[in-house]
Amino acid sequence: MPFTGVSRMDRKREFVALAGAEVGGFGELCRRFGISRTLGYRILARYRQMGAVGLEDRSRRPLSSPRRTDLAPRR
Repeated sequence: MPFTGVSRMDRKREFVALAGAEVGGFGELCRRFGISRTLGYRILARYRQMGAVGLEDRSRRPLSSPRRTDLAPRR
Protein backbone atom coordinates (compact mmCIF):
# COMPACT_ATOMS: atom_id res chain seq x y z
CA MET A 1 0.00 0.00 0.00
CA PRO A 2 2.04 2.96 -1.19
CA PHE A 3 1.65 6.09 0.88
CA THR A 4 3.33 9.31 -0.09
CA GLY A 5 5.02 11.10 2.76
CA VAL A 6 4.80 8.15 5.16
CA SER A 7 8.04 6.57 6.33
CA ARG A 8 8.71 2.88 6.86
CA MET A 9 8.99 3.50 10.58
CA ASP A 10 5.53 5.11 10.66
CA ARG A 11 4.06 2.14 8.80
CA LYS A 12 5.70 -0.31 11.20
CA ARG A 13 4.38 1.63 14.21
CA GLU A 14 0.90 1.58 12.71
CA PHE A 15 1.17 -2.16 12.02
CA VAL A 16 2.23 -2.89 15.62
CA ALA A 17 -0.56 -0.69 17.01
CA LEU A 18 -3.22 -2.40 14.90
CA ALA A 19 -1.82 -5.86 15.69
CA GLY A 20 -1.97 -5.02 19.40
CA ALA A 21 -5.56 -3.83 19.09
CA GLU A 22 -6.43 -7.16 17.41
CA VAL A 23 -8.71 -5.54 14.88
CA GLY A 24 -9.59 -8.37 12.49
CA GLY A 25 -7.30 -11.29 11.74
CA PHE A 26 -3.54 -11.17 11.57
CA GLY A 27 -3.49 -12.46 7.99
CA GLU A 28 -5.87 -9.73 6.89
CA LEU A 29 -3.70 -7.11 8.60
CA CYS A 30 -0.62 -8.40 6.77
CA ARG A 31 -2.46 -8.32 3.44
CA ARG A 32 -3.55 -4.76 4.16
CA PHE A 33 0.07 -3.70 4.65
CA GLY A 34 1.34 -5.80 1.73
CA ILE A 35 3.70 -7.98 3.82
CA SER A 36 3.95 -11.70 4.46
CA ARG A 37 2.76 -13.23 7.72
CA THR A 38 6.35 -14.26 8.42
CA LEU A 39 7.54 -10.66 8.21
CA GLY A 40 4.57 -9.53 10.31
CA TYR A 41 5.46 -11.96 13.09
CA ARG A 42 9.13 -10.92 12.87
CA ILE A 43 8.22 -7.23 13.22
CA LEU A 44 6.03 -7.99 16.25
CA ALA A 45 8.69 -10.17 17.88
CA ARG A 46 11.37 -7.49 17.51
CA TYR A 47 9.00 -4.87 18.89
CA ARG A 48 8.12 -7.01 21.92
CA GLN A 49 11.77 -7.82 22.57
CA MET A 50 13.39 -4.41 22.00
CA GLY A 51 10.56 -1.86 21.90
CA ALA A 52 10.51 0.93 19.33
CA VAL A 53 14.24 0.46 18.62
CA GLY A 54 13.41 -2.98 17.19
CA LEU A 55 11.38 -1.37 14.41
CA GLU A 56 14.37 0.49 12.96
CA ASP A 57 15.95 -0.84 9.77
CA ARG A 58 18.88 -3.17 10.37
CA SER A 59 22.08 -3.52 8.42
CA ARG A 60 22.21 -6.52 6.11
CA ARG A 61 25.98 -6.71 6.35
CA PRO A 62 27.18 -10.12 7.60
CA LEU A 63 28.75 -10.23 11.05
CA SER A 64 31.65 -12.31 9.76
CA SER A 65 33.18 -13.37 6.47
CA PRO A 66 35.04 -16.69 6.50
CA ARG A 67 36.88 -16.01 3.22
CA ARG A 68 38.00 -12.51 4.13
CA THR A 69 41.66 -11.84 3.45
CA ASP A 70 44.01 -10.11 5.88
CA LEU A 71 44.58 -6.41 5.31
CA ALA A 72 48.31 -6.61 6.09
CA PRO A 73 50.53 -8.58 3.69
CA ARG A 74 52.18 -11.69 5.12
CA ARG A 75 55.98 -11.93 5.29
